[in-house]
Amino acid sequence: MPTPPDAYQPPLRWWSHAWRLLLSLMLSGLVWSQAWQGQWQDHRVLFWIDAGGGVAAFVLVMFRRRWPFAIAMVTTALTLVSGCAAGPATHAAVSLATRRQYLRMIVVGVLGVVAAQGYADTQELVTQDPVWFSLLLNVIATIAMLGWGMYIGSRRELLWTLRDRAERAEAEQQLRVSSARSAERARIAREMHDVLAHRISQVSMHAGALAFRQDLSPLEVRSSAAVIQAKANEALTDLRAVLGVLRAPETGELVDAPQPTYDDLPALIHEAREAGMNVEYDDQLLDGSSVPVAVGRTVYRIIQEGLTNSRKHAPGALVRVQLSGSPDDGVELKLRNAIGFVKTPAAPGAGLGLVGLSERAQLRGGRLEHRTEGATFVLHGWIPWAA
Repeated sequence: MPTPPDAYQPPLRWWSHAWRLLLSLMLSGLVWSQAWQGQWQDHRVLFWIDAGGGVAAFVLVMFRRRWPFAIAMVTTALTLVSGCAAGPATHAAVSLATRRQYLRMIVVGVLGVVAAQGYADTQELVTQDPVWFSLLLNVIATIAMLGWGMYIGSRRELLWTLRDRAERAEAEQQLRVSSARSAERARIAREMHDVLAHRISQVSMHAGALAFRQDLSPLEVRSSAAVIQAKANEALTDLRAVLGVLRAPETGELVDAPQPTYDDLPALIHEAREAGMNVEYDDQLLDGSSVPVAVGRTVYRIIQEGLTNSRKHAPGALVRVQLSGSPDDGVELKLRNAIGFVKTPAAPGAGLGLVGLSERAQLRGGRLEHRTEGATFVLHGWIPWAA
């Protein structure tokens, strides 16, 4: 379906009107300079008709976008008796040509040639050219004028089309990112339903037993209260965690259990190497044996996604995985690999894996970012030891 001309016409500000009117005045002055002396000396009525027609044409041309064809016809017809109308008539004709409505352009063009030739034949011009020469000049000027208008219209439509495509692509990308985040939040909600139900049921059980038993010693009461506090802290930790055991919404069956932890990272690196990847693993994490389960899960998933992206986009490249940190500083991870030459990976993806991981890291209280450093892709993340 062709784009309607009004869609790609740019808005006009005051300076847009100003330079167009100034150009029209210059063209009108150039044409009228050939006739006004003879009109004033010999035909004073023609002088005032010419001037009045020019004023009318300048007023009408301001409405050219509302009625493009009608304004172009009227202003062009005025050039039969008014050289002052030549500027606004040209302006209106060019504006009409930007719409590339060929039948209307032909009508206005023919009328313009006839009117210009009639003006040249009926006025006492300073320079009188042969009829054939002035006719040829009028035809060439009309073709050039309409051609220039068509070029402007084509360029406007092209720019509008590119801008519209860019805006739609950006809107679609934002929708995809929003959908990915919504899906990740739904995943977290399902996880919390399973994990928190278990934690809260334990808290409820111990609290109920504490309220029911009246024969407990102070030491037993403190012991039960400590258990309740521990379970409540675990529930709070799970609430802010991202990963966990998920269930399929259709069947209720476990999808991926048990979930990986920090201790499973060596196996992940070994699996990647067995698959043919060149992975250099440097674990400088202090007190790695005490890494919280939820933190280990998040780190595992980030490294897993980074290895997957490296395998798809830079097969055969050396991948450096670095872990550092401590209980006081949190866990910092970096994954580096050369930027690959594969533009279309064998395994297609939506490019939303890192979006979900960033969301998880943020909900965990950390951060995740990716960037390029020269010819190297860097995935850099930080997760607090305890949220």
